[in-house]
Amino acid sequence: MSAKKAKLPEPAAIQPLSVDMRKLTRVGSRPGLSEYIRKLWSYRQFIYYDARARVQSGTRRDRLGSLWLLLNPVFNGLTYYLIFGILLQTSRGIENFIGYLVVGIFLYQFSSGAITAGARSIRSGKSVVQAFNFPRAALPLGANIRELLSAVPLILGMLLIIVIFPPAETISWLWLLVFPAVFLQGIFNLGIGMILARIIARVHDVTHLLPFVLRAWMYASAVFYSYERFIKDPALLQVMTLNPLFNVIDIVRKCVLYDTVPDWHSWATLATGALIALIIGFFFFWKGEETYGRD
Repeated sequence: MSAKKAKLPEPAAIQPLSVDMRKLTRVGSRPGLSEYIRKLWSYRQFIYYDARARVQSGTRRDRLGSLWLLLNPVFNGLTYYLIFGILLQTSRGIENFIGYLVVGIFLYQFSSGAITAGARSIRSGKSVVQAFNFPRAALPLGANIRELLSAVPLILGMLLIIVIFPPAETISWLWLLVFPAVFLQGIFNLGIGMILARIIARVHDVTHLLPFVLRAWMYASAVFYSYERFIKDPALLQVMTLNPLFNVIDIVRKCVLYDTVPDWHSWATLATGALIALIIGFFFFWKGEETYGRD
């Protein structure tokens, strides 16, 4: 008996499927600026909590722990006091030179640490960049938030030293102006750090030059001397006072040491420098979004 072959059903007609190619994007492509900012904002909680956790664990292996955040600038200040204040006599003509030096050293260390951390953020986070898809600006932003959180005990310690060491300064309402000045300083640090982060991501050799540039910046910012003592040319003096680091140091010194309201020119110069650095730094960093972690 011959088995009849089963009759297979005829295949359904193939229906054409329309795909809007305009909505497809290449994997890893740089999003538009507004979308990039929106994505970065969605990571805000992770960035903050990660920065806070790194601050808490940063000095956990040391016996003195977070106290080193304060001791490092204190020892630096003592060294510069012996060299410049006593040996080179740069303290002549400066009222309360200890407070003058402490303000300069502490605020410089904040900028130096934040700019260095931001500049190295892409290189140090290379494995994360290659493994996950997220706005790369989260790395320098997180590094700067971490340094800003670390600066809180730093600033409080600076003010404590100014109150304790003679001639002890009295606390006034002007001390509250320290915090907006430091905030503007943090914005400036972020902008410069983002510019350097993209450059160092491509040319790692710049990392070795960065400490020398920052040290030269410190010498040019009147950290342990007064501009007026060494610069007699009014035009050159005007150019030197455009330095954002000098302006934030000058604002804090006037508030906590000399009980003087900082002039509007200092605030305008600091705020303008901070905003320009942030806008240029963020845009420059965003333009290189697709290149990070590829080498």
